[in-house]
Amino acid sequence: MTHDFHGIIGDIITAAFPEFEVVRDPACGGDTLVSLFCSREKSRITKYADVDIAILKDGKLRVIVEIEESGKNPAHIFGKFFVSALSAYFIKDYVVELDSVLFVQIIDTSKLKAKSLKLKRFESIERSIQAVIPLKNSKITRYKLLCGNIEDFESGDMREELIALIENHLLG
Repeated sequence: MTHDFHGIIGDIITAAFPEFEVVRDPACGGDTLVSLFCSREKSRITKYADVDIAILKDGKLRVIVEIEESGKNPAHIFGKFFVSALSAYFIKDYVVELDSVLFVQIIDTSKLKAKSLKLKRFESIERSIQAVIPLKNSKITRYKLLCGNIEDFESGDMREELIALIENHLLG
């Protein structure tokens, strides 16, 4: 089942980075779960998270994208980051190590009121996460939180910012 916002982000990233392996979960237009584990052993015990999009470069997972359409409270946002930060492997039919990972969290703002204070809260959350990176034993080295609606990402500045952010991490 594809969610419009998830699908648009998935399409943008796939189109922008054809030279890399982009793995998308079904909500983003893919065909598999993007599961992260704390060890090389694939089991219910070692599985920590399913993320929306992963980008692989040179046999390593280098970018994680997590899209939030509904869970916009701090505990949810921090939790999505933290479970990924404690993961070390992406396992599908093969095992891929996380290595120097950029974690991008995208929040859909289409349902927020025009003068919502949540945008300021999101900025505070981003600063708080960036302040604790690197976490001990974590493979996540960079964090960015982007906020916008479908229009912002389809043809607006957020699309360009997202692409530049990922490009700088993968090619910089």
